[in-house]
Amino acid sequence: MRYFLHIGYDGSKYRGWQRQAEAKSVQETIEVNLERILKSKVTVYGCGRTDAGVHASQYTLHINLEEAPAFDLKFRLNKNLPEDIVVYDVILMEDRQHARYDAISRTYDYFIHFNTDPVLNKYSTYLNLENIEQEPGKIKLDFELMKQAATMLIKGKDFRHFCKQPDIHNHTLCEVSNAKLAVNSSKSKMHFTMTANRFLRGMMRIIVATLIEVGAKNLSLDNFEKMLNNKGEETEKQPAHPNGLYLSKVEYPYLNLDEEEGICRLLKGGY
Repeated sequence: MRYFLHIGYDGSKYRGWQRQAEAKSVQETIEVNLERILKSKVTVYGCGRTDAGVHASQYTLHINLEEAPAFDLKFRLNKNLPEDIVVYDVILMEDRQHARYDAISRTYDYFIHFNTDPVLNKYSTYLNLENIEQEPGKIKLDFELMKQAATMLIKGKDFRHFCKQPDIHNHTLCEVSNAKLAVNSSKSKMHFTMTANRFLRGMMRIIVATLIEVGAKNLSLDNFEKMLNNKGEETEKQPAHPNGLYLSKVEYPYLNLDEEEGICRLLKGGY
């Protein structure tokens, strides 16, 4: 029997989703607790990877069980899992439905704030505008230029320039259906969201870092467009910090999951 688990997690204390040697991962944490509850080895298949420190306000995984649990699996898991991982739904699926390969799109949200905050710093990336290198006398960030660059992402096809390790992928083609950058009225916070059929390793964080370069006028819109068309020389990729990034939506042709109340939804307010 195949079950989808709809979960969310705070990635601050984990080295990412995927199980790895000598490092704490979300996948391993869930597998260990499932085995403790079900008294048998259970392999968890996730909808994709998230990097160390990246959060998920909506994440899906599937497990295969020989028979239906005789207890409320959602309740039992939430009772045993650490507080930074929560199970929203346990859904009985057809045996061939796959959490990763059946997903038709994923949405990521990235949050930046420009005034340091002792609580917000954990869930949004603090960007000190005084540390942005550019010519003296210029505006620290041109948000209108950044918005223009964000809309150009929809026309992009080959995202090799925005991938941390492009050679590990069979190809670097992605179809972007939505990309939007918003700034609140006081210009103290920024929100970038993007939906695509697939995301490459480090892609979202590299895009955010590149948009900041556009806003600082260290990268022209023309050169940004060339990157989207996989033109020009590849340069060293410096991704934005992970704490502002959330996997926030996973879509399937046969399943619609509602967005849960949480920090990601809260951060979206006011834009």
